[in-house]
Amino acid sequence: MCESDRAEISHALLSYLFENTAANDTLEGIVEWWLLDRQLRQEIATVKQVLDDFVETKLILRSETGDGRFHYRINRRKQKQIRALLEGRSA
Repeated sequence: MCESDRAEISHALLSYLFENTAANDTLEGIVEWWLLDRQLRQEIATVKQVLDDFVETKLILRSETGDGRFHYRINRRKQKQIRALLEGRSA
């Protein structure tokens, strides 16, 4: 395990325990409920930021549904630009 991974896990564990002083769980529970839940919440925030960036550049289109949630889809008019990005070229 690399030192940065170990440091990240150490920080996450101590943060969780600091915020939840009554927490008590098994190794499996800690991984599933403490660490994965925290990581998932962070990943969701990151994915939202990336989607917002793509919407801003119009590579992805966003539409709101009746229940207030958003749906995302590729902007077909930008496929040439997207292909160039995926292939590492400038459009």
